[in-house]
Amino acid sequence: MRQKQVVITLLIAFSLLSLVLKAQTIPKGNRVLNPKEQSLIKIAASTAKGNLSKLRSELNTALDAGLTVNQIKEAIVHIYAYAGFPRSLRGLQTFMAVLDDRKSKGIVDATGPEASPINNDSSKYNRGKAVLEKLTGVPETGPKTGYAAFAPTIEIFLKEHLFADIFERDVLTYAERELITVSVLSSIGGVEPMLQSHLKICLNVGLTVDQLHQFTTVIQSAVGDREAIAAQKVLDEILNGKQKVQHVDTAKTDMDMVFPKGEKVTNNNFTGQVWVNYLLATDTVHNVNIGSVTFEPGARTNWHYHKGGQILLVTGGRGLYQEKGKPVEVIERGEVIKCPPNKEHWHGATPTESMTHISIGTNVNIGGAVWLKPVTDEEYHRGQKH
Repeated sequence: MRQKQVVITLLIAFSLLSLVLKAQTIPKGNRVLNPKEQSLIKIAASTAKGNLSKLRSELNTALDAGLTVNQIKEAIVHIYAYAGFPRSLRGLQTFMAVLDDRKSKGIVDATGPEASPINNDSSKYNRGKAVLEKLTGVPETGPKTGYAAFAPTIEIFLKEHLFADIFERDVLTYAERELITVSVLSSIGGVEPMLQSHLKICLNVGLTVDQLHQFTTVIQSAVGDREAIAAQKVLDEILNGKQKVQHVDTAKTDMDMVFPKGEKVTNNNFTGQVWVNYLLATDTVHNVNIGSVTFEPGARTNWHYHKGGQILLVTGGRGLYQEKGKPVEVIERGEVIKCPPNKEHWHGATPTESMTHISIGTNVNIGGAVWLKPVTDEEYHRGQKH
């Protein structure tokens, strides 16, 4: 028995060393979890575990880090969908006590904006379906399988309530909600298939591999070694599988490309790696210019506009398009986008997939593109919730 305990202890020690080394090898400049994101993870973990004394401490830290009262309330409300009403309600009661205590000490915490009204005439089921498609990047088509076929009622509840009523609320971004979700799932344990699904969603909504490795170290400090090791194991399985799939997909994409990638862009009008193949320049007969543009995952244009307008023909992959003042749209192979003249917009790849489109500059006798400021990481990743 003693020998078995020693072996288990050594296995845990080696696993913890692996977690520490992964956290230490994040290159400088790569995105890391900011203090607010780390606080959301720790609040979710403490609430899910029912460790209210630790939760009090994490709530104070979160408020000091700049999270608003409404953001924290929203996080604890979100938790009930994964850990149940009792845990969520106790979390809210603890938060009320923390706020009263801080108020008695003269601390004024920012309330923050409340959720915007949902102005959408679609049914809750269709709204939830659309949100889930954006989260996973997978179309919700075809016959239901698994639990959805076995118990159709719960599939309806998930679409109408979890992904419409909860995920649609804009107090938190999709990325923040997913960090809360994977924190709860890691903390309660025994739900590896769900944890795997939501870690994949984390990548799809813009969280980086380095941030997810860091996530497991935050879980270690929040709830313990075993939970962190279990979460890291699921994450490693996803990343090992993703590397194999990406290798195959990249080869297929290169074979399927309509035009060669062209030259790598070196100017300051784009973020990330972009290639342009100029296909046709305007002349005295044809009042257009045409180019094929390939964006690697995460790459995008700056904000810009075209004096004569622009048409985009998506020929490969999956990307994003946004006009100023409007939500981000997901654009896919076979879609046509008409960019109005003088309308600020940007377009590019998703965080996890490349995208190629044919860009047609129209009415170029009026004028071409006018380049503006870069699309910030915050703007780009905030767009994933739309």
